[in-house]
Amino acid sequence: MGRYVAQRVLLAIPTLLGVTILVFVVLRVLLPSNIVNIILGDFGHNDPQLRASISKQLGLTGSLPAQYLRWLVGILHGDLGKSLQSNRSIAGELRTRVPVSLELGLWGLVTSLLWSIPLGVWAAVKQDRFPDYGIRAVAILLAAVPGFWIAILVITFGSLWFNWAPPIHFKSLTQDPIAHLKIMLTPGLIIGLTPSAGLLRLVRTVMLEVLREDFVRTARAKGLAGRVVLFRHALRNAMIPVVTVVGVSLPGLIAGTVIFENIFNIPGMGRYLVDSVNRYDYTVIQATTLIFAALLVLCVLAVDISYALLDPRIRYQ
Repeated sequence: MGRYVAQRVLLAIPTLLGVTILVFVVLRVLLPSNIVNIILGDFGHNDPQLRASISKQLGLTGSLPAQYLRWLVGILHGDLGKSLQSNRSIAGELRTRVPVSLELGLWGLVTSLLWSIPLGVWAAVKQDRFPDYGIRAVAILLAAVPGFWIAILVITFGSLWFNWAPPIHFKSLTQDPIAHLKIMLTPGLIIGLTPSAGLLRLVRTVMLEVLREDFVRTARAKGLAGRVVLFRHALRNAMIPVVTVVGVSLPGLIAGTVIFENIFNIPGMGRYLVDSVNRYDYTVIQATTLIFAALLVLCVLAVDISYALLDPRIRYQ
């Protein structure tokens, strides 16, 4: 087990390095506009001293390899630069915003799992009967309806029919746990609805395949209880593809919270990125893009490690 985990960690290191190269090339080389010209505007183009000062501040002096190495060394030391608009440390801003986005994404993930796994198992057990048809219809409906549209409907009809509106001012968990729960609960529940549709259908499909396997028939022939066969044997073997989908979709789920952070006025990383794009805050765009990409790599690493926990044959091979 230890050797398996060490191999996966060693493979993740060059992947993370490749992510930094990709982010650097896209934002420093492939960007269609010169960031210094955008910052200076029409009146600063002819001021060479000002251009040199801005370029030095952004780390745009020297060759591209030298710029990349300076940026990489800064990242390794925890220095993501400063915002061009507020002149605040990006690392300091992300230190408060990343936990908010992660919590909101985890709320959506937990909601999705609580919906999809039990209903998917039930649909597989009741194949081609009324519960199966109803659950599949709900899954198709959830897949067709955008989550942000549901959020807008919840706010609109909540205010019209129940005189309810989401809290305007954000409270952290340490400041006021009850107020924090009220802020995060509604968007967290809505975020998980759309991904739960695909996950529910996946759980149903995989469970149908596992329930037809020989080891399940053998367990039933030995007289094991139906619940023991279903949850201890069948469900555990069906979880490997589900874990893959969940692990890979988690960063996308976190990144997708940007819409809900704007709708519900939640100060997360996604809202920070959107505000920076609107103001063309180059350093913030670069840092947040790197964080999102690194989250994807780390989630894939966690998925690889979870394989060995679910199926011992994987680490033996």
